[in-house]
Amino acid sequence: MRKFITLLFLAVMMTVTAQDFNSYFTDATLRLDYIFAGNAKHQTIAVDELCHIPRWYGKHERLADVPVEGNGQVIVCDHRTQKVIYRNSFSTLFQEWLTYDEAKKPSQKSFENVFLVPFPKDSVDITVELRNNRREVTVSMTHLVDPRDILIRRIGEHAVTPYETLQKAADTTRCIHIAFIAEGYTDTEMPTFIKDCQTASEALFAHDPFKSLCQRFNVIAVKSPSAQSGTSEPSKGIWKNTALHSHFDTFYSDRYLTTLHLKKLHDWLAGTPYEHIIVLVNTEKYGGGGILNSYNLSMVRNPYFKPVVVHEFGHSFAGLGDEYAYDKEQINMYPTDVEPWESNLTTLVDFHGKWENLINKKTPVPTPQPADLDKPNARHDKWRVGAYEPAGYSQHGVYRAFPDCRMRTNMHPEFCPACNLGLTKLIKFYTGE
Repeated sequence: MRKFITLLFLAVMMTVTAQDFNSYFTDATLRLDYIFAGNAKHQTIAVDELCHIPRWYGKHERLADVPVEGNGQVIVCDHRTQKVIYRNSFSTLFQEWLTYDEAKKPSQKSFENVFLVPFPKDSVDITVELRNNRREVTVSMTHLVDPRDILIRRIGEHAVTPYETLQKAADTTRCIHIAFIAEGYTDTEMPTFIKDCQTASEALFAHDPFKSLCQRFNVIAVKSPSAQSGTSEPSKGIWKNTALHSHFDTFYSDRYLTTLHLKKLHDWLAGTPYEHIIVLVNTEKYGGGGILNSYNLSMVRNPYFKPVVVHEFGHSFAGLGDEYAYDKEQINMYPTDVEPWESNLTTLVDFHGKWENLINKKTPVPTPQPADLDKPNARHDKWRVGAYEPAGYSQHGVYRAFPDCRMRTNMHPEFCPACNLGLTKLIKFYTGE
C-alpha cells in the first residue's frame, strides 16, 4: 500500500509540474542576447537582441529553483502576477575580467552574453543580475518581453547546422542535452571532428557519476565549418578565420583558450537540440576554459585532451571550482570570510550542505596532506575525505575535500567524493529526480 501511495504522489506531482510549465511557456526557446560592459568600478547590462528558436531543451521542472548559485542569475517573472516562473544561474568571462588589473583602469570593455529561457506565452519581466565574489548583487537590469513583439528574430527554423547524434537519452523529454561544436575544423576535417567528439564523449562517460547516469544524457556533434584549421594565437601573431573566432592568450594568459563571440556560437547551434555546450578546438597547443552554463572549450590534438575536456565540463556544467593553487601567484577570487557557492570548495564559514557528512568524525578539519600526495605510487585507497589546503587558487583559507581530484590535476583519474556528490545532485535535479 505504501509503495502504491508513493507512486500515486509522484504521478500527481509530475502532472502538476507539467501543468505549471504549460501554463506559462510553449515548447520553444527565447534566446536573450546582452552586452555586459564597464570596469571594476561600474558595470552596465544592455539588451542586444531577442530570438525565437523552435523547441525547448532545458528543464521542465523546478523552474524557479537553481541547483548552484553561480556568479549571476536570469530571473523570469510573470508580468501580471510578478510570480517567478523560471530562474537559471551562470558565470561569465566579463565577471572574471573584472578581477584583473586591466579592469581597474578608467577604460571600459564590453562582452557578449547569451542566455536561454523557455518561450513565454504572455508578457514577462526578465531580470539579469550579476554578483561579486562576496555573493552580493552588484548590478541588475529588468526589461519587459512581449512574446508577440514583431522584432523577436526567428532563427533555427531553416538552414540548421548539420549534426550527428552520438548518444540518445533513454527519455529525451527528461534528459540533459549536450552539444559538441566544431571550432577550427574545415569541411574536409569533419570526419576527424566526429571522431574527436566520440573520444571526448567516451572520456566524459568513463567518469562517475556520468558513467552510472549516462542514460540521462543526449549528446550531439554540430558540424560548424571553419575557413581555416586551428585557432588564433595572438602572442605569436597568428590569427585564424574560424567558425567561433576562438583564441589563446585570453586576459593575456598563454593557455587560456576561449571565444568572446557568444552570439556566433549560438547562431551555429540554433535549431539543434542543445543546452550545455562543449567546443572542441582543432589545435595541439595545451589550453581550454569552462564557464558555468555558457560553454566548455578544450583543445583536442594534445596528450591531455581527455582529462582537460572532462575538467572543463566540471566547470561549465556544474560550476565546480578549481582545487589547485599557484605557487607564486595569489588570485583572491574567494574571500576567506565568505563561503563559496561552488559545491567542492569551502572556507569553513558555512560548510553545511556540502561534503561534511562524508568526513569521518576522527578526521581533523582542516586536514593534513597525505605523505604520498603527487607521488606515482600514491595509495588512493588510503586517502580520506577532509578539508585540505590549498584550493581555489589560494594557498591558505580555501579548502578542497580530497587529496586529489579531476578538478585539481590532469593525472588523477576521477572526480573526488565531493565533486561526485555535487555532480550527482545536479544531474538528478535536471532530470526530475
